[in-house]
Amino acid sequence: MTTNLEPFPAAHFIKEIGRGKKGARSLSRDDAWALYGAMLDGRVSDLEMGGIVLALRIKGESVNEIAGFLDAAEASFQLLPVPACEYAPVLIPSYNGARKLANLTPLLALLLAREGVPVLVHGVSTDPGRVTSAEILAAMGLAPASSPADLAAAAARREPCFMPIETLAPKMARLLALRRILGVRNSTHTLVKILQPFDGPALRLVSYTHPEYLEMLSEYFTTAAPAGRGDAFLMRGTEGETVANANRGQQIEWFHNGEGVLLVQRGDPTDELAEMPSARDAASTAEWIAQALRGEVPVPETILEQVEQCLKVAKALKA
Repeated sequence: MTTNLEPFPAAHFIKEIGRGKKGARSLSRDDAWALYGAMLDGRVSDLEMGGIVLALRIKGESVNEIAGFLDAAEASFQLLPVPACEYAPVLIPSYNGARKLANLTPLLALLLAREGVPVLVHGVSTDPGRVTSAEILAAMGLAPASSPADLAAAAARREPCFMPIETLAPKMARLLALRRILGVRNSTHTLVKILQPFDGPALRLVSYTHPEYLEMLSEYFTTAAPAGRGDAFLMRGTEGETVANANRGQQIEWFHNGEGVLLVQRGDPTDELAEMPSARDAASTAEWIAQALRGEVPVPETILEQVEQCLKVAKALKA
């Protein structure tokens, strides 16, 4: 990549984080901000970028590193204005899509939006081998947003807004795309799931896939998340998506003012399976979601409970 900006020497950072899982040392929040900001700006060489990504992949990010990276990420794009209504926005990151189960993230978004909640779904438009929320929403006639005005218009229509990460945070999108080159995820895949792109408080729905991320993200939201940015619900993902599993609801923790509270208990095992789309492709899922919204098929109880909890907190945040 070519850039007219001054190159950022990253060797001394790589020396700290690149000593392996046991010998590596974590960066301070300020150093993490400086490093990730340089990565976003294209000031880090391709060779050093590969070293940083793989070093962090092996070591795992510390809370201070994630906090500094997120500080830099949110400073790299224009924050969105909060739509005027009685609810704070609800943020639904959607970067995984469906591989085995039907992706019901759009159902969650649509149920919230029709109650008057400004809902921003952000993520990838396509992902080979998976069915994305963007594809399902498009099949329902909801086009992706290209500007903040589209978000406000969708909220006024009581519809969710899908904004591709390329539109929301283009510099982060470039770092996400490194996966296609290196073959592994990088820190940006975690950051987009905890991104808060509004200029006022919002409710973030955050999922994790591995237990170590539960510990790290819980510590981030209790000790390092900036005050005044709103609340977060943290749960194990449904195939990586932040929608409740239709058959057995996940535990949800609510992080508010630096404290974590168990909001929803994990559901008990059951032999009774919820009614689901017959196929997981975008068209079939979109049609089933439309039927659920019309009351022709039942919405899974776990998702209804998730909607109820989101409504309570989103309204309280705006009070």
